[in-house]
Amino acid sequence: MSQSGKGFNFGLGKMKELTEAFKKAQQVQEGAKQLQEDLDKLEVEGVAGGGLVKVFLSGNQEPRRVEISPDALGEGAEVISELVTVAMQDAYSKSTATMRERMEDLTGGLNIPGLS
Repeated sequence: MSQSGKGFNFGLGKMKELTEAFKKAQQVQEGAKQLQEDLDKLEVEGVAGGGLVKVFLSGNQEPRRVEISPDALGEGAEVISELVTVAMQDAYSKSTATMRERMEDLTGGLNIPGLS
C-alpha cells in the first residue's frame, strides 16, 4: 500500500511541475501578444547621408514613411536611391535588434528552440 502511495505522490509532484510549465507558457503567450502590439506602435528610425534620408519602420518591420531632405534632391536619383536603401537597412537592423531584445526579456532565458 505504501508503494502506491509513493507513486501517487510522485505523480502529484510531476503534475505540479507540469501545471507550472503550462502557467509559464501561458504567461509567455500573453506577453508575446502584448509585445506584438507594443512593437506595432513602436517607430524605428533608419538614417543615411547624415540625415538627408530617414526611413521609419514599426517594431515589426512594417514600412511607415520615408523623409527625404530637400538638400538631397540635388544629388540625383541614383544617390537618393542608395541613401534610401542604406536608411532602410539601418532601420531594419535596429528594428530586428529591438525585437530580439524584447523577446529575450519576455522569455526570461527560457530555452525555446528556434528563438536563439
